[in-house]
Amino acid sequence: MQLPSIILVCSILSSTLIKSMAVDTISMHQTFRDGDTITSAGGEFQLGFFSPGSSTNRYLGIWYKKISRVTVVWVANRDSPLVNTSGFLQISREGIILQAVNSSTGIIWSWSTSKLFKNPVLQLLDTGNLILRDEDRDFKSEEDFIWQSFDHPGDNMLPGMKFGIDLVTGMNRISSSWTSVNDPSRGSFTIGLDTSGFPQILLSKGSVIQARTGRWDGYKFKGIPKRSLNGIFKDEFVFNEKEIYYRFYLVNPTSATMRIILTPTGNVKVLVWNDQQQIWTVYSSLMDNDCDRYGLCGGYGICKIDKTPRCECLRGFVPRSQEKWKAADWSSGCIRKTNLVCGTDEGFVKYSGVKLPDMRSSWYTLKMSLQECEKLCLKNCSCTAYANADARRGGHGCLLWFGELIDISDYAEDGEDIYVRMPSSELVKSRKGKLEFILITAVLLVVLVGLILLSVYKKRKLMKEESLKLDSESVSLTKIENEDLELPLYDFESIAHATSNFSPEKKLGEGGFGPVYKGTLTGGLEIAVKRLSKDSSQGLDEFKNEVSCIAKLQHRNLVTLLGCCTEKGERILIYEYMANKSLDSFIFDSNARNTLDWPKLYNIITGIARGLLYLHQDSKLRIIHRDLKASNILLDHDMNPKISDFGMARSFGGNETESNTSRIVGTYGYMSPEYAIDGQFSVKSDVYSFGVLLIEIITGVKNRLFSHPDHSLNLLGHAWLSYEQDNLLQLIDGVILESNNYSEVFRVIQIGLLCVQHDPEDRPVMSQVVLMLSSNMKLPHPKQPGFFMERYLLRQDQFLSKPNLSSSTQLTITTLLPRQ
Repeated sequence: MQLPSIILVCSILSSTLIKSMAVDTISMHQTFRDGDTITSAGGEFQLGFFSPGSSTNRYLGIWYKKISRVTVVWVANRDSPLVNTSGFLQISREGIILQAVNSSTGIIWSWSTSKLFKNPVLQLLDTGNLILRDEDRDFKSEEDFIWQSFDHPGDNMLPGMKFGIDLVTGMNRISSSWTSVNDPSRGSFTIGLDTSGFPQILLSKGSVIQARTGRWDGYKFKGIPKRSLNGIFKDEFVFNEKEIYYRFYLVNPTSATMRIILTPTGNVKVLVWNDQQQIWTVYSSLMDNDCDRYGLCGGYGICKIDKTPRCECLRGFVPRSQEKWKAADWSSGCIRKTNLVCGTDEGFVKYSGVKLPDMRSSWYTLKMSLQECEKLCLKNCSCTAYANADARRGGHGCLLWFGELIDISDYAEDGEDIYVRMPSSELVKSRKGKLEFILITAVLLVVLVGLILLSVYKKRKLMKEESLKLDSESVSLTKIENEDLELPLYDFESIAHATSNFSPEKKLGEGGFGPVYKGTLTGGLEIAVKRLSKDSSQGLDEFKNEVSCIAKLQHRNLVTLLGCCTEKGERILIYEYMANKSLDSFIFDSNARNTLDWPKLYNIITGIARGLLYLHQDSKLRIIHRDLKASNILLDHDMNPKISDFGMARSFGGNETESNTSRIVGTYGYMSPEYAIDGQFSVKSDVYSFGVLLIEIITGVKNRLFSHPDHSLNLLGHAWLSYEQDNLLQLIDGVILESNNYSEVFRVIQIGLLCVQHDPEDRPVMSQVVLMLSSNMKLPHPKQPGFFMERYLLRQDQFLSKPNLSSSTQLTITTLLPRQ
């Protein structure tokens, strides 16, 4: 009799144990203790007890199961820690209870309901959502949940999580930061959807706003940086009488792991898991630049990120405090030159390309035209500005502001129009100013035509009198001094003093532009001084182009231009000093290359990619570099890469993505086929150059200098052939091989080959390249690269008679004048 009983008991225990280990749920009457875990059905997330950082306190939380670095995304008892491992969780018909054994504190955390449920069960879903539901009922939507953790966000926002307000129940889903990495209790910072006016997202520290988004435009929230992950996820914004919320979805959940986090220091970051490097990669953040700081320029001020100083007053306004303004304290804002007098002849001044001001003092309706909106604003003495409530389909609806206009910034790339109320006297000045502008423009046009005619005359004369060349350039440089370059102009004396009068001991190197010197300004700031030599292959156009392009760019992977000097016929550019010079001095030097391990090289690769993505997509100017190569990648003290040399760059406006030119510039070995042969360049031209650079970094060999004893293919052809023959190890430099991270290196080679494909349509754009480098998404098979050919070392007398070279190839070789 005892044996069957023992077998029965063992069977029951075994069954219970197997069940507890196999399911993703905690059922009623089941006790969930410290040390127990449940895992979502697909193995994406896990629920259990943990201690954050160096803390010994215990918390019930959810973290990623498949990610090696423990990443907690939700904490139940964040403000009520357990001091030991005696905590346990139970489910009852009344709700959820977390408490400690033999603890005077009793219940640590709980959720309860007045409605009783027959068979409640707590379940962890593959979305990271912990839900309470009735096990006797199938659930098809959120409406079937009794409770869910997604309604109680912590510092993380996951795909599918609603972020906003339920207008029926009054529930407001607001995220709050951790106090520190060791303490998940509610920190100083919160981010939530504000609906006191037109909906916008506010980041606050206590009651003080730190940053905000603009309004939803139908596709995304305005006033935040463009995100390079478009196509990987999609945004959703619901705005109706029942609820107002934002959430995002991954288009293909298996291709990437993505989350948004509010950090303990108060930044909002979009993170994607880099499976190769086993780290979270930051793709964008809410606080990217000075103009993201809320109210930086005060009331009626406008922030301009590409200008110094950052703040200006709107037209018709002056600083409230001139002393503070001069000291770069703009917080007091601006006041009107002429006060409004309600009932008089007032009107509006239009501002285009701006981030609309703080919406909390706004009123809106979608059932009104812009013309009706203007009339409504004029009738209300408190109305200070109006705009379209919905920018889609040409704009419609009415959005009114009352009181000061705060937190306006220049956002020409993706900005909107706003009409600011002004007294009639200022409107007259505005109209007068426009008339003066038209007259001045007309005069300048006449002068310009005259200058063009004079220039033609001079050029003809210079063909006969070469001695006038230097004088003509001196006049042109003087004109540069008079232009508004939005960049400090240094005097020649200070630059000469900083470089010890351009001493050979201070010389860092020399390129197509001329020599580069190290200098130290008064005050100790180290600089790099780029001085155009008299016989340089670059001219005045390239000098002006570099100044106008790079002065307006702000990115951690672009070199910073501090100023220029055009005195005494000089053309000098002053940059931040890069302690480790250029990338080519490392990858093409056998001794220096040994100092770069694979993690450093990979960091350089991803940094270049992000910098190029910024130029192509995220900057105010859409810029094609046209001369991306190893010598134009500079390295700072920490070996972070910065793209430099924008003399050949071209900027586009609007939706332009490509152009043609009859003047081919660039460097042999890096130029794409369509550019070298047909003069057609686009963002895909830079992608091609980036692909060449990747192959050079992996091999440690210059594309132009490569040779192989077994064939006459160029480096790209050799790399592609090695890939096709599954023989990539022989392609990789020995220093990289020592890392033993072959899969990641092979992946970079494949990405490089995808970038150099012959057809531009086949090449990825840089947003796709960045994602490829940071995720384990499946890569397509690369097609044959551009300039996949065998090379012939021919004498000049053999060249024209070689039968298997096409005429187009001959034309390219004989007419191009690229930089060496």
